[in-house]
Amino acid sequence: MVSSAQLSIVTSDNVELGATHYFTDHKPDGIKSAAPLIIVAGATGTPQRFYKRFAEAAVNAGCQVLTFDYRGIGRSRPQTLKGYQVDYLDWAKQDLAAVIAHCKIYDAPIYIVGHSYGGHAVGLLPDLSPIRGVWTFGTGAGWSGWMPTFERIKVQFMWHIVAPVLTRVYGYLGWSRLGMGEDLPLNVYRQWKHWCSYPNYFFGDPELPELPKQFARVKIPVTAINATDDKWAPPVSRDAFMQHYSNANLSLQTVTPNSVGQGIGHMGYFRSHCESLWHEVFAAITPKTASQQ
Repeated sequence: MVSSAQLSIVTSDNVELGATHYFTDHKPDGIKSAAPLIIVAGATGTPQRFYKRFAEAAVNAGCQVLTFDYRGIGRSRPQTLKGYQVDYLDWAKQDLAAVIAHCKIYDAPIYIVGHSYGGHAVGLLPDLSPIRGVWTFGTGAGWSGWMPTFERIKVQFMWHIVAPVLTRVYGYLGWSRLGMGEDLPLNVYRQWKHWCSYPNYFFGDPELPELPKQFARVKIPVTAINATDDKWAPPVSRDAFMQHYSNANLSLQTVTPNSVGQGIGHMGYFRSHCESLWHEVFAAITPKTASQQ
């Protein structure tokens, strides 16, 4: 039986984040200490509720999970996004960092599962010491040049035609009007668009020369999983970004739609037909528990 509790986590710069803790009171044989804890670091514009099915599957596999919304998104959204000031990097440096700090109270080994931006966030963290390992799904460099031709045209149309109109009308990226996900604060949109103009994403930004050194601090295991039909982050885009985890114990895994029975794309990693991919993560975190399933 999976239980959950809604939490409020306050960052060091006094921003309140909505979070959810998924857990079970049942402890399988062989689990003497607190169950391993997975923090889900989500994709841009994707609310934490999207990861509920993954979280529940993880609990049933012997883990506990904490999901959260970055500032400006979902349950961490202010009354209005118009005029709301956000640095896109603070989703990692402040928000994910605050969630990790909070999770120390559970006295459990901490792992991160990142989706898209969540795989960027790990290298930006001020303190990596609590993290035992990382799995990323659909993390790439963001540059449209890595995308298939038709998708590249669509993305360029979005960046240069649709998004400027939406931001001019609403004062933020009103994506929800198009059914494309959560609305985004204006500066998140501007930074995202800017970094996506570089083949190596924000590593190409001359105003961020410190980033390669920051990512070189990551020395824990990082497994990066990308699908061949992920048009936003195909394996070549993943490779362009993940090379900057230069000192990590890095594993690059490519999956195909055939391996899970249907298309994956950029969002399918966390839909039910990809549950076999999840259980590879759970088995690595709780090998004894997974063998008992």
